[in-house]
Amino acid sequence: MSMNALAVLAIGAMAQVFFSARVLVQWILSERAHKVLSPSLFWVLSLAGAYLLCIYGWLRHDFAIVMGQFVSYYVYLWNLKQKGVWGRLPLALRLVLLFTPPVVLLLVVNNASAFVHEFFFNTDVPLWLLLFGAFGQLLFTFRFVYQYAYSRRRQVSALPAGFWIISLAGSVSICVYGLLRHDLVLIVGQSFGIVAYARNLWIGRGAKI
Repeated sequence: MSMNALAVLAIGAMAQVFFSARVLVQWILSERAHKVLSPSLFWVLSLAGAYLLCIYGWLRHDFAIVMGQFVSYYVYLWNLKQKGVWGRLPLALRLVLLFTPPVVLLLVVNNASAFVHEFFFNTDVPLWLLLFGAFGQLLFTFRFVYQYAYSRRRQVSALPAGFWIISLAGSVSICVYGLLRHDLVLIVGQSFGIVAYARNLWIGRGAKI
């Protein structure tokens, strides 16, 4: 494996470390409280993981991964605002976090033909597999759209039962995609998540969806 490939793998692995850490933190705190919690650190780690995984997906020319992170990105920011964390971040960091997605989209628009060729005509990812991966990422990401709508109605950051049900379905889909893509980063990250999502459903049984 080349140094470049190792560097890309390291970025993806670090992203999954953040994602796994968020699940572990949320799981431990929920077990202690005997109810499903939405801790601030969960959202901090989510944002860090999404930022790195988006870079990983870009370097891998994997549209499914990039798309998944873009959809949930601002939901993480909203939850950080609800938790009172966003306002405490340095202004420079907030500006970088706010404007990274628009800058990336601008680069894509300016190089649309190259983007389409690299991401949709990638010989390593057949179209049917790309569509399957995109479906899994959309399903997995929809949990944060659902969580945002649920929390916004109540004006509190919460992780309802429906969030964990969608998480389970999406995680299984992405894990299968990772197996088909021989992507160890996705396989390891999602395998751990499946156990935690099922446990959160058990802890919060009887809670509103």
